[in-house]
Amino acid sequence: MEVPLLVDDFLRRPALLYPEKLAIVDGPLRFSYRQYQQRVHQLAHALTKLGIRQGDRVCILSPNSHFFMESFYATSLLGAILVPLNYRLVPEDHAYIINHAGVKAVLVDYEYTEVLDSIRPQLASVEHWIVAAYTPSEDPNWLDWNTLIEQEPTSPPAAVERDENDIVSINYTSGTTARPKGVMMTHRNCYINAYSLIAHLRVAHEDVELWTLPMFHCNGWGGVYALTGMGGTHVVLRAVEAAKIFELIETESVTFACMAPTVLRAILDYPDKHKHDIKTTPRFTVAGAPPPVAFIERLEEELGWEFLQIYGLTETAPLLTSSQVDFASKKQDYSRRSRAGVPGLGVELQLLDENDAPVPRDNTSVGEVCARSNVVFKGYWEQPEETNKAIYGGYFHTGDLAVWDEYGNIHIVDRKKDVIISGGENISSPDIEDILYRHPDVLECAVIGVPHEKWGETPLALVVSKPGSKPTGDELIAFCREHMAHFKCPTAVEFVAELPRTATGKLQKFKLRAPYWKDKGRAVAG
Repeated sequence: MEVPLLVDDFLRRPALLYPEKLAIVDGPLRFSYRQYQQRVHQLAHALTKLGIRQGDRVCILSPNSHFFMESFYATSLLGAILVPLNYRLVPEDHAYIINHAGVKAVLVDYEYTEVLDSIRPQLASVEHWIVAAYTPSEDPNWLDWNTLIEQEPTSPPAAVERDENDIVSINYTSGTTARPKGVMMTHRNCYINAYSLIAHLRVAHEDVELWTLPMFHCNGWGGVYALTGMGGTHVVLRAVEAAKIFELIETESVTFACMAPTVLRAILDYPDKHKHDIKTTPRFTVAGAPPPVAFIERLEEELGWEFLQIYGLTETAPLLTSSQVDFASKKQDYSRRSRAGVPGLGVELQLLDENDAPVPRDNTSVGEVCARSNVVFKGYWEQPEETNKAIYGGYFHTGDLAVWDEYGNIHIVDRKKDVIISGGENISSPDIEDILYRHPDVLECAVIGVPHEKWGETPLALVVSKPGSKPTGDELIAFCREHMAHFKCPTAVEFVAELPRTATGKLQKFKLRAPYWKDKGRAVAG
């Protein structure tokens, strides 16, 4: 017997088995699994009445909310395709994505209606405008979500014939490149990824997840499916604030959270963290960029919480690897724990050199991370040429560079376009950044290659210093020279107020490089 793998299964199961179990906490609102499923059914009926059909695109622009969670399942039930939007983008970017995807209906949080109103004349494909508001919206230009669904039946909508290889969402890349690309995720991609999260991150029925991660990012790394399928509880966080995070961990007994390194930093630096009576031992999963080793040690030693590193991309649904306690060496090695980790179930990885030959597992030889797996995306929406550039030779080519260690972990050393080649030597910017983060006066840092007459390019460190501290460039360079080979050290340091990042915490190094390479003929898109 072959039954298609459809993401609907992840809500159907807990609603059947644990209908009164707490599913969602969103501020003062609390929804059981029965109520969650009923609202999903009502939204699906409402969208059907508006003329949304199989294959139609529906976008959502919203911070984390129960509305956002409802949109995942309501669209999939209809065979429609969800297009989650990054709320930190400018209106012109939203216009590009909505037009590129051919969106028919927009679901928009009440705080972002003005953003889309400003580009309405440009959105020819959009027929329906729905606002998600906690109190009824009276704007005549928008249909109020709750009003729209309140008279709809709570029973399931009419069944739609679907296949597991149908597209369930189009997730646009995070903006580290000049123009975002639409990553087509299938039911099968999301289903297998959810199983992988359950296995490798130990997602369980008793888990209470705090949503510090934006749900628009690769379907919330699959947490909307994995935790729901196990019947866990979602605690929605609308905006990341350290004090609110600790309050919710304390009051809701949070056991699990996924986040970018910047959020982990905010948690570690929160001055009143020890004033909270926290009885759980949360697992914190971090991705987006490898965090400094010191962050892991502080989380586990100071707070007694557990750190998990994962690695993946939007194009891989996203989980490819996870880094946990090393089962091979049995060592508590924080440096190894900061690595991307070992391949997940059903993931085959190769690190390939410039000739597409596998590199040896010697902790030194660098190759591009290439993956074969059921979590690898279907392709880029309406961009077959870009798809062919990324998937060839039987592998998805990530553009990330890494080395193998002797225990089968991969360690990401740079992006293919970010590696610094100085005097013929390849220099890994994360290695330098890791040293700089050990300095007590460094809050954030990024290392890029800049032009140099003699060496071709040389490392430049861009540093955000901690409030109240005034380190000098010479001091930081000397600190690096004490801890690493001199040829790898930055030759200059510049202090900046902030570093450009995507909503998921990824450094946008192409923006940092652009001023230095503007007239030098080097591409700056990351």
